[in-house]
Amino acid sequence: MSTIKTKQTEESVIDFINSFADTEQKRKDSYELLKIMSDFTGYEPKMWGPSIIGFGCYHYKSDRSKQEGDWPLVGFSPRKAAISLYVYVGTKEQDDMLKDLGTFKMGKACIYVKKLVDINIDVLKKMMEQTVKFLQDKYKS
Repeated sequence: MSTIKTKQTEESVIDFINSFADTEQKRKDSYELLKIMSDFTGYEPKMWGPSIIGFGCYHYKSDRSKQEGDWPLVGFSPRKAAISLYVYVGTKEQDDMLKDLGTFKMGKACIYVKKLVDINIDVLKKMMEQTVKFLQDKYKS
């Protein structure tokens, strides 16, 4: 059975942000996202692998393969090109919300933003709410 390589670690989220976020703006936005996601989800931030900050956890089993594992409910990573937001599961409601989110680029399963001021934080919170509800309902976590 295949398992995911990215797992929760005990590494310091603060140390990671201070060493990995390559600009003052990314550090500031990362600290703001820590507060927003912690306050909104009620979960403490944890490092997942070397570069993802996650909140909460669920256990999944893939519908298309034998892969299964644990993954954060929502999260982000202050990557060099943009901040990756892991808050999207592709529901109809979320697709409608994207119209009001602001300036971003879409990846397969994440949203890329240059800086937080480019997006509507209230819409981000609604997307997080949808994601957490969807994942907890689907995986009964």
